[in-house]
Amino acid sequence: MSVVIRFARYGSKRNPIYRVVAADKKFARDGRFLEILGTYNPKNKASTLKKDRVEHWLNVGAQPSEVAGKLIKRECALSQ
Repeated sequence: MSVVIRFARYGSKRNPIYRVVAADKKFARDGRFLEILGTYNPKNKASTLKKDRVEHWLNVGAQPSEVAGKLIKRECALSQ
């Protein structure tokens, strides 16, 4: 099982809000996931991440998607 950290869209039409999730690579984008790691609102660039859980999944071998990886780097840089 290959785990990936990526966005799953929810919210209403023209008001997207994304969950940052750890999911199996074979699962659909908005389908099953293993764990919710945080949220991201692109309208006001607000995000919340469970940094300890993100670190756990990265240490276990999860690969972040390109956009999720940028968000993780940005959030970790702000906290240091």
